[in-house]
Amino acid sequence: MRIAVVSDTHNQMQAIEIPPADILVHCGDFCGRGTVREVEAFAAELHEHAHPHKIVIAGNHDRCFETSPDEAQRRLGEVHYLQDRGITLKGTKFYGSPWQPWFFDWAFNLERGAPLQRVWERIPEDTEVLITHGPPMGVLDKTLSGERVGCEDLMTRITALPPRLHLFGHIHEGYGALRRGQTLFVNASNCDAHYRPIQPAMLLERDDEGQWAVVDWES
Repeated sequence: MRIAVVSDTHNQMQAIEIPPADILVHCGDFCGRGTVREVEAFAAELHEHAHPHKIVIAGNHDRCFETSPDEAQRRLGEVHYLQDRGITLKGTKFYGSPWQPWFFDWAFNLERGAPLQRVWERIPEDTEVLITHGPPMGVLDKTLSGERVGCEDLMTRITALPPRLHLFGHIHEGYGALRRGQTLFVNASNCDAHYRPIQPAMLLERDDEGQWAVVDWES
């Protein structure tokens, strides 16, 4: 199985070259201000891609998915929108959630501690591919100032599970992939810290033993 993953495209998805794969995943922040009109434009771009399955979660810039969820989801069209729920595709169990530690006054903010603990406790123990908007604490979560801003409670839950693959974005300057134990962590932010869409889409492949790896598809 191959997964193409993008994140934080911020109304610039048309600038991102996306490789063929069985599943296309977007980890949120496809909007800039979170309007329904932006969702419509994103959906039109998304449906130009021929991937058999598409999974989308919201991010902190996708405000209408919090304020007008039914309307926003309807405008997405035929995709798998995951908000604190899972789906099984090609025998693989995915789970997606948009929440993050409080970040200015954007969407899907929760205070650190008990509110986020309750969200992450919902992640099923048999989840193989976890999709969140934000990173866990200490993994691909460092800002330009050097501060780590990931979620401690998310990392606690991941350590207890653990999933084979964790996909996220949010911290643009944390772009990259890192393996810790059984889990491959991928920050797929396509926009850099200056909101330029210059960081490539990532392609991931699972081997016969269930191990995920990044595939060099551009060469």
